[in-house]
Amino acid sequence: MPAVLITGGAKRIGACMARAFAHAGWHVIIHYGQSFAAAGDLAATLPSAQTVQADLADADAAVAMVKDLAAQQPHLTTLINSASVFRFDDAHAIDPDIFAESMRVNAETPARMAQAFLAAPRAQPDTARRVIHLTDMKLANPNPDFFSYTMAKAALASTIRLLAMGAAQPQDRVYGIAPGAMLPSFDQRDEEHETSGRMNLLHRLTDPQELAHTALFMAGGHLASGQTVFVDSGQHLLAQPRDVLYLARR
Repeated sequence: MPAVLITGGAKRIGACMARAFAHAGWHVIIHYGQSFAAAGDLAATLPSAQTVQADLADADAAVAMVKDLAAQQPHLTTLINSASVFRFDDAHAIDPDIFAESMRVNAETPARMAQAFLAAPRAQPDTARRVIHLTDMKLANPNPDFFSYTMAKAALASTIRLLAMGAAQPQDRVYGIAPGAMLPSFDQRDEEHETSGRMNLLHRLTDPQELAHTALFMAGGHLASGQTVFVDSGQHLLAQPRDVLYLARR
């Protein structure tokens, strides 16, 4: 049975992917930072799952977690870096604390985890591994809100092709998924998301299951390494001067 490690897998999009992989016959390793109860509750509902804790602000601890899991789980073939922090600052002035946390959790730690995962010993030399980074459609459709978050996601996105070129074995693949507005975020109410979530080319709410199905395809499909797929109903093709959660409040 193949295994997948999903960071931030206890809640929201991470949990959606955990369920999709589990029901497709995968053993799911649900990483959590502080959501101990949510991770345990989710794992209990899945056919084959376990939980693991690490603070992604501590990159060394996260790398150690990846190395330990790769040694314990010979069939661990996929790492999905889904966890991130999403705190507000804007283009007028970077908040130093928000910037430092964003760069560590959203860029440095997932990049180092990917490096450790790709470099870990393999039960069979020809075992293929997949790394999937969740980035953001904001990188193709920028706005100045959540400035440090966006900078960090841009840094993470830059590692997709770099890792594919310089760290992966020929049989490995490194991918990105760029989601659009998919779930209520930051301080949004559900009814606000009904408006902001439709601010895309198709005027529809993008179902998180679409992202989960994309991740499943990447984990076993034949897309060329280094590619990023947008799952956003065309949101990245529109010009939006602010984050949609603020546009919806006008």
